[in-house]
Amino acid sequence: MNQFFKNSRLVIGIFNLSKLYPKDKKSTRQLCNLTDSWKSMDGLVKCSANFEPLTPLSFLERAANVFRDRTSVVYGEKLKYNWEETHNRCVKLASSLVHLGISHGDVVATLAPNVPAMQELHFAVPMAGAILCTLNTRHDSAMLSILLMHSEAKVIFVDQQLLEVARGALAFLVEKKQKPPLLVVIRQSDDESSAIDNINVRDHEYESLVRSGESDFSIRWPRTEFDPISINYTSGTTSRPKGVVYNHRGAYLNTIATFLLHEMSTFPVYLWTVPMFHCNGWCMAWGLAALGGTNVCLRNVSPKDIFENILLHKVTHMGGAPAVLNKIVNSPPCDLKPLPHKVSIMTGGSPPPPQVISKMEKLGFSVNHLYGLTETYGPGTYCLWKPDWDSLPPDKKFILKARQGVQHLCLKEVDIRDSTTMEKVPADGKTIGEIMFRGNTVMSGYLKDTKATEEAFKGGWFHSGDLAVKHPDGYIEVKDRLKDIIISGGENISTVEVERVLYSHPGVLEAAVVARPDNHWGQTPCAFVKLKEGFSVGDQEIINFCRDNLPHYMAPRTVIFDDIPKTSTGKIQKLILREKANALGSLF
Repeated sequence: MNQFFKNSRLVIGIFNLSKLYPKDKKSTRQLCNLTDSWKSMDGLVKCSANFEPLTPLSFLERAANVFRDRTSVVYGEKLKYNWEETHNRCVKLASSLVHLGISHGDVVATLAPNVPAMQELHFAVPMAGAILCTLNTRHDSAMLSILLMHSEAKVIFVDQQLLEVARGALAFLVEKKQKPPLLVVIRQSDDESSAIDNINVRDHEYESLVRSGESDFSIRWPRTEFDPISINYTSGTTSRPKGVVYNHRGAYLNTIATFLLHEMSTFPVYLWTVPMFHCNGWCMAWGLAALGGTNVCLRNVSPKDIFENILLHKVTHMGGAPAVLNKIVNSPPCDLKPLPHKVSIMTGGSPPPPQVISKMEKLGFSVNHLYGLTETYGPGTYCLWKPDWDSLPPDKKFILKARQGVQHLCLKEVDIRDSTTMEKVPADGKTIGEIMFRGNTVMSGYLKDTKATEEAFKGGWFHSGDLAVKHPDGYIEVKDRLKDIIISGGENISTVEVERVLYSHPGVLEAAVVARPDNHWGQTPCAFVKLKEGFSVGDQEIINFCRDNLPHYMAPRTVIFDDIPKTSTGKIQKLILREKANALGSLF
């Protein structure tokens, strides 16, 4: 792995630029000469006095000085740290990683929920010069073994609750004659005195590593801003997961952009309902240190736990996929508590139904809508609210708030373009194109997959695979994934628009729409629906409801009542639903 990152063609300076700019030799030459252009002016120097590689590690260094006595982490009823303590723990843990044999460029994996160790590892691992690889806690042993082998992780930190799954993955590696990573166990309880019953003699224990580390360890700062800081595997909703590589510069900038679009000031109290393993918690795993904020760690996410923690810790901000919001608004009345103040919640991952946003705001939340991908460090755009929208009727306001909006401060450009010609589409709110990004908060590339990286960066833009329109005011609105659009009788049907109508039905809890093959039309919409408890609704009622609110060709012709599969980050797994719809065959 060390050698891979040293020689990797992910580094843009040694990319085959002619593949990115096949028709634009001028852009290629300009990019190649970019690093030396400042030398043409006499008297300028680049030295330690005026240049340091940007890295989110600097947030923790500053926090230990500026916010040393402020609470950094709370977990359960007993565990609490301040920023000076968090900094010291991270330094000592980095020291212990080096003593375990971790070198610059090695990969250190994690398999844990949102517990304090996950927050600390986001700093400690890169402090040791290593690359953090946060793995999805819902993976089974087989998938974990594939990702551990692909990332070549040298160490894996595992929550005690997930120990058997991790051991199964290590056993797979041994069977394949691959050297397994060292195992470090994170205790499940917040009580440091509790024992770990099923730890093996050859395994390490998290708190022991923290205690045995050296507090005067010299942090291994990145050599360049483009040094990798983390690997995030995509959710695999459309294909096998890919390893998305983040660099220190991008992580630094996207962290700042995220807390700005979240309208955070100093000393926020952030409830961890977004998995830290997903896009490094939308980069907020680093962001709270920049603001002297408090990380309220939460092992299990449920509406009851959310409301209890908001009241207990005076939470000001949180995040969550639309599925989390939907769970909150449809939770039993006994779990809902009156909020003592407005709680700002970021949502993204899939287009949120306006009805869900409306219900959240009635509960006392202020909803900020963002959009992005793993490849854009999480948030890339957000629906920047305009004051003149305040006077609009509620239904129109929530439709506007559900749009994906404009690029954030640290991203150079987001555009809607034709995937083939790369031409801009008109900003008419009707013409569909692909969302494309470029700027400092786009990934370095896909780990060990140069072909996929070159394809993603074709034409000098990152191709998202999401279809959208651009409105006359410049705001974008996602219509579908390229793979999800339904083509029926030559007409394009946006599954997002159909789902939006389905969510407005009073009996619908969750909905997802995919294509079903049709011998006459080519494809027709097939709706998967989960009803609210106590509702009894037939398929024809759902179809008629959609026909009353949509052009008839967009209305589902098939309705299946069932649970809807999701990833651990709340994304609906449409690949599974498409397989079910395909298995049904043509309606006639």
